[in-house]
Amino acid sequence: MAEILVVRHGQASFGADNYDQLSDLGRRQGQLLGETLRAMGWHPDRAITGSLARQQQTLEEMGFSLEPEEHAGWNEYDFHDLLHQRYGGKAPDEVITDRKSHFRALRETLAEWQQGGVTGASESWKDFTARVEDARQHAADTAAERVLVVSSGGVIARLVAATLQVPDAQMITLNLQVKNTSLTRFISSKERFFLHEFNAVPHFHDAKRAELMSYS
Repeated sequence: MAEILVVRHGQASFGADNYDQLSDLGRRQGQLLGETLRAMGWHPDRAITGSLARQQQTLEEMGFSLEPEEHAGWNEYDFHDLLHQRYGGKAPDEVITDRKSHFRALRETLAEWQQGGVTGASESWKDFTARVEDARQHAADTAAERVLVVSSGGVIARLVAATLQVPDAQMITLNLQVKNTSLTRFISSKERFFLHEFNAVPHFHDAKRAELMSYS
């Protein structure tokens, strides 16, 4: 039986030309998470990230001394591509840079994508769900007892929704709740794969650290 701990990456560079880099806050979030897990006596036997820089940088900041694997199935869906395609090739600037406008448009775009829309996107909803399942199987096929995965909010939400067998629309609500560097824990065996904990942030459990929480 394996415990698979899936971490969302730390805060990335929202609104910057290159989103796929941790902000200073994101690096601090990763450091605090690593410190907290070690204080709890939790050390991974195996580590996996997607191929995105913000995922790999989060694992580095956590400070565990083992060589990670890379599996692109843990990468986030390309939300910039989805938004641009939904708006005919170029999303309005405020949809990319304004948080409120961005998340409103993202919710609407994901719903359309799930229903077979946004046809010009580089990845279909069907292909996205297939690669997330492939990534899950790769992580679960292990002799390790503790597997650490660093991924992204959309992937985590899809994995939770699929595990609980809830409608696709529920994935969108889950997606927008996933905090940076939160923990979502699964238990895996040959017969079963189930959710044990969702979106936990033990490293932010005091008033001062709670100010470091973020969602983007």
